[in-house]
Amino acid sequence: MSSTKQWNGCTVGAPELLEHIEDPEWVVVDCRFNLQKPAAGRLAWESGHIPGAQYADLDRDLAAAVKPNGAGGRHPLPDPDRFAETVKNWGIGSGSTVIAYDDAGNAVAARLWWLLRWLGHERVAVLDGGLDGWTAAGGGLTTTTQTPERGALVPKPGSQPVIDADQVQTDLNNDELILLDARATDRFMGRQEPIDRRAGHVPGAANAPFSDNLDADKCLRPPAELQAYYRALIADRPLESVACMCGSGVTACHTLLALEAAGMRGAALYVGSWSDWISSGKRPEASE
Repeated sequence: MSSTKQWNGCTVGAPELLEHIEDPEWVVVDCRFNLQKPAAGRLAWESGHIPGAQYADLDRDLAAAVKPNGAGGRHPLPDPDRFAETVKNWGIGSGSTVIAYDDAGNAVAARLWWLLRWLGHERVAVLDGGLDGWTAAGGGLTTTTQTPERGALVPKPGSQPVIDADQVQTDLNNDELILLDARATDRFMGRQEPIDRRAGHVPGAANAPFSDNLDADKCLRPPAELQAYYRALIADRPLESVACMCGSGVTACHTLLALEAAGMRGAALYVGSWSDWISSGKRPEASE
């Protein structure tokens, strides 16, 4: 493995990436995206990105099409075969070290981190501090795009646990699940809802905003701090009884990233999250 001893499978610092920026076994992926302006992320990538970085579009590459009735949420999981072909076209093979980044605290980059884990590829991390961390460390940007040699990833889809709405409801009713919602507190409490058609949260869920995972530089907080934060929410319950959600299953992956960085692996992703929960209009909802 062509990485330094600091590698932990969750984050890589900009200085370490600088050391490996020309390493053909390291693949960098730009995940910048704006939910209100879906084309803005690619435009930002075209205007300047980390050298060699491929671009991952949240809607097109990191999710499947939304169903007409909204079931499955705003960002369903991509078809695993199609997603495997996409990452191979980015140059990702089974021996690749993949570094994902964005400009929003790695809120979207964490989705790629989780999806690659779901596909069975363990050698992936987010760039600590994101694009700002890169430039602060002296990393340059380029507008040059590269077409990499196609990767030879051998996918093993289903390598991360997921949970659906029916199981969430059953397990919450039976006190067999701790559900962590990564949305901002105002959205969780139903005080505002800028994206989905109804505000509120799943009854019994606990609010754990993904922004709480970050320090002032938008780097992940130290593992001990993250462990204390999440143990206060889940106590001594096993991670297998924990699921993470958000609005559409994107920033929930940031919670899973933080949990793993804290040495707490095994929680599931509620893929559809709030946008799926409200799609039927028949499931219970809570606010405040």
